[in-house]
Amino acid sequence: MMEKPLRLCWPGPALVFVMVALTSFVAVLPRPARAADETFVSLGTGGLNGVYYPVGKAICEVVNQDLRAHGVRCSPETTPGSVYNIDALRSGELDFAIVQSDLLYAAYNGQATWLGRPFPGLRFVMSLYPELVTIMARADAAIHDLADLAGRRVNVGSRGSGTRATWDVIQSALGWHGSELVHPVELRTDNSVSALCSGVVDSSLMIVGHPSPAVTAQRAACAINFVAVSGPAIDKLIHNHPYYQRGTIGAADRLAVEVPTFGVRATLVTSASVDARVVAVIAQEMLTHQSELQTKLPTLAGSTTDEMIKDGLGVPLHPGAAMVYTELEQRE
Repeated sequence: MMEKPLRLCWPGPALVFVMVALTSFVAVLPRPARAADETFVSLGTGGLNGVYYPVGKAICEVVNQDLRAHGVRCSPETTPGSVYNIDALRSGELDFAIVQSDLLYAAYNGQATWLGRPFPGLRFVMSLYPELVTIMARADAAIHDLADLAGRRVNVGSRGSGTRATWDVIQSALGWHGSELVHPVELRTDNSVSALCSGVVDSSLMIVGHPSPAVTAQRAACAINFVAVSGPAIDKLIHNHPYYQRGTIGAADRLAVEVPTFGVRATLVTSASVDARVVAVIAQEMLTHQSELQTKLPTLAGSTTDEMIKDGLGVPLHPGAAMVYTELEQRE
């Protein structure tokens, strides 16, 4: 049975309070006396041209700038994506990882890719930002909604990526079979732009926070349109899975018309075996430097402190993160 998530009631971002409280809280955490005692941790992200890698890099940068105070050195690692990251957390290859909230839930409960082999050691650290199912089609391909994708060549993402796993869920929800099934093409983000423009694929799927550099690059390369991800099957999918949320693609990408879709949350997670002090340091540094992270990364700009510590909490909270958040609540 899943442990009960920590519930916090914050009135809003309260960034000044967070910075003051966390600066004093650092004294509570034991820290190494010498550089030789530094603790090295790895943070699994995604491909170099995706959103996860720059997010992970920025997180490690703010953690490392206070290295002398806490002795934890963070290294961002490129990976194929969420599915790989979860399996690498299980094996101990990674200490932390950025993962889609739907796949986090599935892995913890032994569903989908992890059917029959749940990972009960997964632990939540922090929610980062919303990610939307983003389907782009070449303007001359006459693809405007999900039904138009039937039988077409669609880039569904590389194996090991959250994008590919989520597409499998969408196609299953649509109930397609035979000729209705898309012709899947498995491309990395850095290869998808030219493939769509040249006609190698008719449409390309991404699950990203907006604004996205990858989406901007695709729009600059050739004429495209965004595909509406909606309808009765999607309504049912969202209703039956609490980690999915409705959303629209529009203002962040300067579109004149909002395009309906749905999405998940990008979450920072770890495993139960990672030391609580180390997890507390990561959580503490991210909240202390929240405004700096939001300045560096537009995808994080819309997330409040309250959302970051609660949204996407589909698995138990790591005790190290709970220590930080409880301390903040008590100081409120």
